[in-house]
Amino acid sequence: MKWGLLGGTFDPIHIGHLRCAEEILEIFNLNRIILTPASKPPHKIEADITTFYHREQMVRLAIEGNPSFSFSDVENQQKGKSYSVHTIEYFLEKYLKQLELYFIVGQDAFHAIQTWREWEKLLLLCNFVVMTRPGYENKGLKGILPPRFASQFLYDADQKGFRGPTGHTLFFREVTFLDISSSNIRQRIKEGKSITYLVPDAVRHYISKNNLYKIS
Repeated sequence: MKWGLLGGTFDPIHIGHLRCAEEILEIFNLNRIILTPASKPPHKIEADITTFYHREQMVRLAIEGNPSFSFSDVENQQKGKSYSVHTIEYFLEKYLKQLELYFIVGQDAFHAIQTWREWEKLLLLCNFVVMTRPGYENKGLKGILPPRFASQFLYDADQKGFRGPTGHTLFFREVTFLDISSSNIRQRIKEGKSITYLVPDAVRHYISKNNLYKIS
């Protein structure tokens, strides 16, 4: 099995998330993309985040009808903060050698990877896919990771990625950049502006029905 894990707050999920996931699915010929919303993101203030229940429902609505996309509440089952290293370990332990895992992140998140919990261990657990914007100058790992750690990854021309000491590969792949952000969507809702075509219709209707993101 070749699965991709795409995490995030998804507050709310939008078409940018979905389009990137679809392209990564195709590029790596994955069997499935699993969306794993963070329950308590360590880099965000919990009070500012919509409840996991609402974010879960929006993700489920967004991927309904796509058999290649699925949802996991694994991070809501964990105690305390949501750390990607624990999520990856969960899937690897559950499926053991049956699973070839690809962890998917955006380029901004990857550039801040050293702020993540157990980031060195994280990068050695599975394949990593860094989604880049068109025009991104890929200088490899130089300037992103400490030289001592980066030196363990050697460029593999066949894979077009950097193979690490555990046999997993770190890939940089360009995806269609849709300049959409969840924060902008929330702001538009507060200002009474339309979010049509920024989120799937089912998500837009859910937001309206549950009066989400409006000034209380």
